Amino acid sequence: MAKCDICQKAIHFGRKITMTRSQISRRGLRQQKANVKRVRVMVNGTPRKMNVCTRCLRSDKIERA
Repeated sequence: MAKCDICQKAIHFGRKITMTRSQISRRGLRQQKANVKRVRVMVNGTPRKMNVCTRCLRSDKIERA
């Protein structure tokens, strides 16, 4: 899985708990993957492809080519 080159956002892990009859029956790990896109961006005046998450794209942390 790709990681954002700007903010280093990657996979996060959490607990998945299923409730049955008011009891916690199963516990397992769950993966939450970052929404990472491969886009062309301008770095020092030259276009380059980078892995960037959509949060960084929306907040204008980079300049698209």
